[in-house]
Amino acid sequence: MKLRTLLIAGAVIALLVGMTTVTMSQGNQNQNGATQSRVPALTLTDAEELNIVYMRQEEKVARDVYLTLDELWAADIFANISESEQQHMDAIENLITRYGLTDPVVDDTVGVFANSDFQTMYDELVAAGSVSLEEALKVGVLIEEQDIADLEKALEETTQRSIQRVFENLLEGSTNHLDAFNACLDGDCPCLPDA
Repeated sequence: MKLRTLLIAGAVIALLVGMTTVTMSQGNQNQNGATQSRVPALTLTDAEELNIVYMRQEEKVARDVYLTLDELWAADIFANISESEQQHMDAIENLITRYGLTDPVVDDTVGVFANSDFQTMYDELVAAGSVSLEEALKVGVLIEEQDIADLEKALEETTQRSIQRVFENLLEGSTNHLDAFNACLDGDCPCLPDA
């Protein structure tokens, strides 16, 4: 009787161990045998997805306008801030990759946008900034004020800490850019060409 009980208990234990091993191996590997995280993926809200995609394009507008205005006016402020805008674009691209979103920037050529609204925005901002250096600086103020408003709205619409960190950093950068453009308009700017 004891032998039969031990055999049944051993069979049950072997079955449980076998099922656990199969379950764990299926949970940790995909069909190609690559290891996967067993932590469920984070799901973004529609607003979070839209804001990430929107901000990627808006940062490209800023970068491209500043690069174009730098070529036109040879004012270092545009070159310096365009480098920062590239970093902003890269940070948002990292979010797009992390969350498996489709990157709206399909052509990174300066002044080229797949979305007609962003193309129009770029064209109008460059036209306004082509009038004079002062108007170009005002375009910088306009871009940064809009960027700040959009980032503040996007921050209100997310609870994901990784998104908050990126948008908070971008917000700080945009605030610094706005201060720099306003300082130049007030005549306190070492980054302008000699008159």
